[in-house]
Amino acid sequence: MEVFDAVRTALAVRSYEDRPVPEETVRRILEAGRLTASSMNKQPWHFIVVRDRDTLRQLGSLVSTGPYIVQAPMAIAVAVDRNNRFSVSDGSRAVQSMVLTAWSEGVGSNWVGFAGGLENVKPLLGIPDGLDVLTIVTFGYPAQPGGRGRKNRKPLSEIAHRERFGQPIE
Repeated sequence: MEVFDAVRTALAVRSYEDRPVPEETVRRILEAGRLTASSMNKQPWHFIVVRDRDTLRQLGSLVSTGPYIVQAPMAIAVAVDRNNRFSVSDGSRAVQSMVLTAWSEGVGSNWVGFAGGLENVKPLLGIPDGLDVLTIVTFGYPAQPGGRGRKNRKPLSEIAHRERFGQPIE
């Protein structure tokens, strides 16, 4: 799948088939995160792959926005260096690379977090104090096919500007 097609068709997936993501695909997803550019090449991230059903269940109960984590065959917790001022941006870029790579292989995903519970994940996954949990990303084959590319988005003329704000791109 071409990159633009992946961006154009990727959707948030919260319901997954009960089948594992092959190890080869997991490694490619992780490589996409690892190879992502970062400020000053600091690479302020760590990726914790979780496949254990009990751990996924616990993650789903700890993170208020992610009860569906338990349905996913796999999740990746992304921890970032608390002392790096670019870590949220860099980690977010790495997540997007992983999400698009997964989607190009037919694996759906969704970002979980920002509404509480991420700090509670640290002891469960053994994440040290110098790191913050940026997100948990669920991965798996979508339970419901379809919807690829059907996005309700504002027209480009409403959100893109030429040279100055208020000068729309037609």
